[in-house]
Amino acid sequence: MAVREQDNLTINVGKKGVFVGRDWPRHAALLLAIALVVFPLAYAALIATQSNAQVFSFKLTPGGNLGKHFDQVWNDRSLGRFMWNSVVQAVLITVAKTILSLLAGLAFVYFKFRGKWLVFFFVLITLMMPTEVMILALFRFVSDLGWKDSMAGLVVPFAASATGAFLFRQHFANLPRDLSEAAQIDGASPLQFLFKILIPLSWNVVGALAVIQFVFVWNMYLWPVLIISDRDKQVVQVGLQGLQSIDVGLTFGPLMLAALLASIPPALVFIALQKPFMSGFALSADK
Repeated sequence: MAVREQDNLTINVGKKGVFVGRDWPRHAALLLAIALVVFPLAYAALIATQSNAQVFSFKLTPGGNLGKHFDQVWNDRSLGRFMWNSVVQAVLITVAKTILSLLAGLAFVYFKFRGKWLVFFFVLITLMMPTEVMILALFRFVSDLGWKDSMAGLVVPFAASATGAFLFRQHFANLPRDLSEAAQIDGASPLQFLFKILIPLSWNVVGALAVIQFVFVWNMYLWPVLIISDRDKQVVQVGLQGLQSIDVGLTFGPLMLAALLASIPPALVFIALQKPFMSGFALSADK
């Protein structure tokens, strides 16, 4: 493999170049950015092994309390149950939002009905209304249905997504119109057209929406606090609040360990769907 120096700026090894010289500031900036992102996680992992005394003494060496802290948060404070409740809630809402968003996108693009643009405008308006604005009305509605302290109360109010409907509407509108005409000639029903043609062409958008919605639901706090009073049915973000005081006063080690454990499921979802997530929002020319 040949090695040569060009203009004292670039060293090429084979066909791939390793850039030095003028490119070092860019590399230094990237390394600094990586360090800034990794440092909080690394420091949290360090604190998770330490006692309060070690934390306040700012020791940068691992402590010996990792096993004790894990037993406290996982067994004594039921973090595993909270995480399972959050996983069920996030999966159900993500699946429901994806299905309803696909159907809404299909209707807005391929169906003709009176008031379609008015309905679509109403869907867009809901994007501007944060959950906090509707929280009291949702609470009364769910309470009247008898869904307090139930998974239905956690899932049903968030089963539809204006963001997903808008996303699939824009995606379907950019697909060739010949696809729907060919499906009609072949005698395909709307659902057959959706499942056999549109969905195989939309996996990137499905993956992108799934990541966004899963992370959003996983971090949900206000609604579970209001609608769930049974501790065994509570979700992880609310459960983390109860870990602030385990022994006496504020305990940093168990809290940091619980926060790290709670970040694993959304991280795994992002890693599994990283490629469709990036492709779903990539701006590239058609080839």
